[in-house]
Amino acid sequence: MKVLLISDMHPKNKNALLKYNILVTINHDTNLDKIDLSQFDLVYSPSQPIDIKKYPNTKFLFGPHFSVFPDKNQMELIEGSNSIYIQPSEWAKNVWFLNPFCKNIRLEALPFGVEVNKFTPSKQINERNNIFIYYKRRNPDELQTLLSFLMSYGIKPQIFNYVTKYSEEEYIKYLKESKFGIWLSTHESQGFALEEALSCDVPLLVWNVTSMNQEYQSSYENIEATTIPYWDHRCGEFFYSIQELEVIFDKFINNLINYKPREYILENISIEKCGNKFIEVVNKI
Repeated sequence: MKVLLISDMHPKNKNALLKYNILVTINHDTNLDKIDLSQFDLVYSPSQPIDIKKYPNTKFLFGPHFSVFPDKNQMELIEGSNSIYIQPSEWAKNVWFLNPFCKNIRLEALPFGVEVNKFTPSKQINERNNIFIYYKRRNPDELQTLLSFLMSYGIKPQIFNYVTKYSEEEYIKYLKESKFGIWLSTHESQGFALEEALSCDVPLLVWNVTSMNQEYQSSYENIEATTIPYWDHRCGEFFYSIQELEVIFDKFINNLINYKPREYILENISIEKCGNKFIEVVNKI
């Protein structure tokens, strides 16, 4: 499959796309008039709308980087049977599906692949000792609650703070030595950092959200959301209320050796699996 990639995209998404079993040509101009589009199977513009009515014989894929919520003018440009707009997960897709601006837009959920050969374990779980908290835009009081709770067990975790940043090299090094992680994050349309931890075979305990408005100091309405759009029982445990923490934590700690988070990622979110899903979505156009 030959794909013309227009403009730019999230670096993790781009990295995955370029590793798929497709041939990608990059062009930064949304004016396609001077390009022989017949040589491509698809035009993919992740971040910018294109008036597809000018190119009725070309397949177009858009998203997921236009905006958080649909823009009427942008949606009108990409309406048509020869285009699809993608969101990284079902819940994010449903937010757009319910918006009136997307009444005539074809939507699909399509994640991008995790580099499972880069994010890979080097030790068995019983040989690791690190414990960490991943913290992203949640109420600081919730973080303090977690820290106090862990302190009562004699645990002093490393904190990876999304807002204050950290290096990927530091993150990978720590994951390889981690027995488990605790996730305190807002809604995630995909959640690469979480999936990368799972790919390193690190079980996670997730303080999940139910709404986008749980993002700290946000102005989102009460829109249904989740921290873990890609997850099953092999990944660890999750809870919603602080009242559940003690019971869920004990269950989690007593089952650490039984979780198989990397297995889940290999089956669902690897480069190979997501590359196949990308082709499947394109073939629907």
